[in-house]
Parts: sequence; structure tokens; C-alpha cells
Amino acid sequence: MIKGANVALADLSDSVGSVIVSLGWASPTGEGDADVSVLLLDSSGKVRSDSDFYFYNHSVAADGSVQVLGKTPTADGSEDRISFDLTAVPAEIDRIVVAASRYDRARFGELEDVRITLADAVGESLLRFAVDDADSVTAVIFGELYRRGEEWKFRAVGQGYETGLAGLATDFGVDIEDDAATDAEAALDAAEGDERADATALAPAEELARQATLEAIPAPRRPEGEAVEPKKPTARPRTAKKKVTLPKTAKKTLAENDSWKQARLFPVSVLKSDRDREMRATSVLLAVMAQVPEFSRRLTAGFGAPAGRMETFTEVSLPHGDSPRRPDGVIRVERAGKLWTALVETKTNGNALKADQVQAYMDIAARRGYEAVITLTNDVALEGSPLVDVKIDKRRKHKVALWHLSWAEVAYQAQMLIRHEGVSNAAHAWLLQELLHYLQHENSGCHGFQNMGPAWVPVRNGIDDETLCQGDARALEVVESWERLIRQVCLRLGGELGQKVLPVQRAKRGTDPRERRNRLADQLCLDGRLQAELRIDGTPGVLAVSADLRTGKLRTSIEIPTPEQGYPLSWAKRLVRRLAEAPADLHIETLVDTETGGPRGTLERLRPEPADLLPKDNGTKITGFRLSLLKSMGSGRGNAESGFIRSVDDAVHRFYTTVVVHLDTPTTRRAPAKERTTTG
Repeated sequence: MIKGANVALADLSDSVGSVIVSLGWASPTGEGDADVSVLLLDSSGKVRSDSDFYFYNHSVAADGSVQVLGKTPTADGSEDRISFDLTAVPAEIDRIVVAASRYDRARFGELEDVRITLADAVGESLLRFAVDDADSVTAVIFGELYRRGEEWKFRAVGQGYETGLAGLATDFGVDIEDDAATDAEAALDAAEGDERADATALAPAEELARQATLEAIPAPRRPEGEAVEPKKPTARPRTAKKKVTLPKTAKKTLAENDSWKQARLFPVSVLKSDRDREMRATSVLLAVMAQVPEFSRRLTAGFGAPAGRMETFTEVSLPHGDSPRRPDGVIRVERAGKLWTALVETKTNGNALKADQVQAYMDIAARRGYEAVITLTNDVALEGSPLVDVKIDKRRKHKVALWHLSWAEVAYQAQMLIRHEGVSNAAHAWLLQELLHYLQHENSGCHGFQNMGPAWVPVRNGIDDETLCQGDARALEVVESWERLIRQVCLRLGGELGQKVLPVQRAKRGTDPRERRNRLADQLCLDGRLQAELRIDGTPGVLAVSADLRTGKLRTSIEIPTPEQGYPLSWAKRLVRRLAEAPADLHIETLVDTETGGPRGTLERLRPEPADLLPKDNGTKITGFRLSLLKSMGSGRGNAESGFIRSVDDAVHRFYTTVVVHLDTPTTRRAPAKERTTTG
């Protein structure tokens, strides 16, 4: 589409009751990102109240009409996905604005391939609009969904704002108190800058900053002429409903000793075969989904399922040729008298999907008018590399979508809800806790990706004896397994931290994911290394992971920039001071603007003499510091204690918890009001 163009959704697909809107971009540095937001507008072109503004911290509408699904890795970056159930949008809403904003004074011109795409309920891409003129802006309206009579249309907008989210929100009836926000940031900066101040003396300043920040939250604008009522000491609409999470510290057990095992809702000790594990895992998951709406919406909204009453079933017999088929499960959602149905096929313990089995379920779903087939296995799906190939009969009018979930993704969503974001009541939190305990038990078979594949050992041997040649298909298999492993590491770490953790893809715009993996496979043949980068919210840099198959070493590292103010010696002293509890064998290297490289040493040696980090030539400019940890990697292809998968997971976890957590968190600053202007 071009800027300003519009199209009726019904002209593009028959399945537009629910749609998925994706906002995407690529970052040359791997660190650029933006936050998506959605505004529901009435006939006046304004939000009705603060609850019509959706973003990462207010991501789900109570009626299910909007759900911000979060980020999904793509071949050249990541996409933010938003699920819209257009049948559930309130009648007084005329327009839905989809936007994104950058932070810390960053501009959209620093990103590449800024675009919005829209897919129907079966996942078929319907349209794409590239925002090409967003160089100097900090916020962009990508597009909008709007009513025309009984149908919905989409318009490509591409309007930029130099005023960021504040200017955008103000245009649609949300008040932004910039002065209060600026005062809050100044108070916080002052508190952080005085390292030697007493903690008790900081408390009043921190409280003032907190109050000022709360006052700076957007408030709904009142219609002209309406009387202003006195403020009531009540919570704001989007935070009024209390959420339940698990306590940070476990209660003291009443058991006499460790041999007493706590009773569990979903026991796993009796599971003896893979078939038992598949049946139990399917039943446990679907039962919890039916009882915990917040959880089920997290898993199914991205598949086009509407928000409504859900029922789940197992071992349903469906006719197919001479013999009936029994999918592992069925999910059915009812809304406004209409049904959405998905067949579920699960595998556990690393077992692979069978193409003929999935093909049969796709054919059954098409004949019976079902909307989707969902596969659920230990593997993480990759873009451009499907886990199973199926044939779609394009002569059929009814379309069936094929979706995939990994057990790691299921566990991640459960962790995010019960440990960080909360659910509506304690019973739901307990059910999710029991589900998570079941998934993480060693006998459940639901541990996520757990095998590097049959090519792992031959590739390692080929690298050792230098017989592995470029173009070898086995190298490509290992690269794909490595990418799946990194995706799983991101899910586990993100679930534990409650933050976004995404793999960084440094690829050129429009790069085919298969071409990118082929290049990585050739590089593996040349230097024997597997490399990846992780972007973690709230960290000062990208976490890099490198597995050297020649030396058998894993390296985890992060590069941090130098502060904008101060002197090199004070930087070095502060860094060593921040790393007081980090491992003594941590390597620190000074990054300089010359090819010779800067000083380096272990933390143990640098603690008494931080000045050793400074170049001998005072004219050499320091650009940053690189922190690295080395450890031996596992050799086995599986998920055993001595296996490669476990060693990578442990290395990333250790590096983050012992090094990264001690580093300064990057601050986000709001541009002064006088610098803000709106561009069309």
C-alpha cells in the first residue's frame, strides 16, 4: 500500500472477524527498538477514557477486543504483534489507531524497513505498508482501522511526530503533564548521581520523584464545558484491578524433612511411556486453558481466536476415510453465537511431528469448517524453516491455518503471568503454578528444545579434523538447531526476569532467512564458531554468546559504552566498584578507537589497580568496555547435565546474574517541550 490508501478488509479475506497487525523494523546495530501503542477513538476522534489507551503495561482489553501480544523474532529483527477481535470492539468506537514510539531521544530514521502488515484470522498476510519518510520523528502512526457502515477498513497513515508519544497522545485527547515528568526525572537523576549519599536521606527525594512520575501519567481530557469535579483518591482505571502473583519468597514448609513430597494437582511420577506423557501433557494444558482466561488468550489470540467462552476436549474421534482420526485435543471458543475451533497435535520428549498425521488433521479441519490446527512440541519454529510440510488445497474456499507452539513458549507465558504480571484471582495463580511445576518436571517430557540433532557430532568431528566443507547440509542443520536453542534461552531468561529478551538479527533489509542461515553455516565451516546476540530490556548493551567448537569454549560477553561525562579513571574505578560481586575470572577489555586494541585483564587483577584499564597513550580515546566470561561447553547433543544445550543455558544465566545485573541501567530521558513539533 501507499501512504493515504485505504481498503476494505472484507475485500481481502472472508476471515476478518479477528486480525493480527504486526509492526516491524530492523536495526543495523541490533539495539534499536520502539514501543507499540493502540488508541480506541469515538466519533469525536478522542479516547473515551484512559482505558482506551493500550501499550506494553496495559496490554489486554477486558472485552478481548485488543491484545498487545509482544515481540516476535523475525529474520532481520523483530515484530510487535497486536491481536484485534473486531467483533468485540464496542459500538461507540469508530477508529483504532496503531502507532509506535521510540525513547531516549532516538529517531525512527535510525531503523530500517519500518513497516506494518495485517493478517487475517488464518494467518494469511493481507496487506503491507512501508513507512519510508520517518527520518527525524520519534513517534509514528502506522495505520488505522475504521468503520464504514457494517464493515471495517484499513488506512495507511504514516504520520510522524517529533514530540514522541506525548504529542501523539495529546492529539487524541490524552493530557500529558510534561513539566511534572521533567521534574520527576531531575529528582531521579540527582538521586542516582550522588553515590555517597545516605540511603535514608534519599528516601524523601525518591518519594517525590515517584509521586511526580505518577502525576505525569496521561489523564483523559474532559469535554469542553463539563464541570471539573474534585479529585478522588481512587486508582486510575487501568491499574485499579488488583492482580495476583506468586510471593517472591516461598513460605516455610511444614514438612518434617526433604523426603516429604508436596501433593500436586498434576502428578508426573506415574508416566511410563511417551504416549502417556503426550496424553497427560495435552489434558493438563487444555484443562488449565479452559479455566484461566488470561492464560488461554495469551496462547490463542495470536492464532486468530476470538475472546469468548472456551471449552477444551481430548481424544476426540473424527471421521477420516476408512478409519477415524483422534487428534490429541480440540479447542473451541464461542463468541456472539459463532464458533472458532482448532485441532491440537502434541509431541513430548523430543519426538518429531509426523507429516501425514498433521496433513490428515488439516484435511479434516478443512472439511468440517474448523479454523486452525495447532502443533505443540519441544521444538521452536523458525521463520522459513517449517517443522513439518503440509499441502494446502487452494481449491477449497475454507482456509485452515497451521500454527505452532513450543513447550518453552507455554512455560514462558505461565511464568510471565504468575510471577510478574498477575492474574485475576489466587485460584488461577495456583493452577498456573501447578501447570508450570508439571512442565518443568524432568519426567514430563515438556522441557522445550532438547536435542541438537543427528548432525551435531559429525559437524563437531569435521571441525576438529578440518574436513567440514562449505555447503555441507549438516552444517545448516546445526545452525538451525543453534537458532532454536537461542530462542529457547531467550524465553527462559525472559520468563525469569519478566522482561523482553530477544535474539538480535543483524541482517540486511529483506534478507531471506534461508540465505542468512546458509551464510552462517558456511561461516561455521570456516571458523568453527556458533554466535548469537541477545537484547535484554534494561541492560546497557547486547549480550553476545559464542560457542567455539574447535576449543570447546563458551564465551558470554557484553560491550558497554563509556559515560557521557567524567574522566577515564573515574569510569574505570566506577566499573570495578560496580563489579564487586562479579566472578574474579571476569575478563575486562578497554575498547579504544585504534586498531591496536586497549588494555585488558581479569577482574581479580584489576580490583586493586583499576587504572590498569587506561591506555598508556593519553591521547587514545576510550569508547567502551567489553566484559567476558569463558567456560567449557558440553559435548553431548542432548539436554543432559553434560550436554551442549544445558551448558549454553547455564552460561547465559550465570553471566546475566553475576555480571549484567551489576551494570548501570540505561536511563530514558524525555525531550524538552520547547523542542517538540508535529510533522505530517
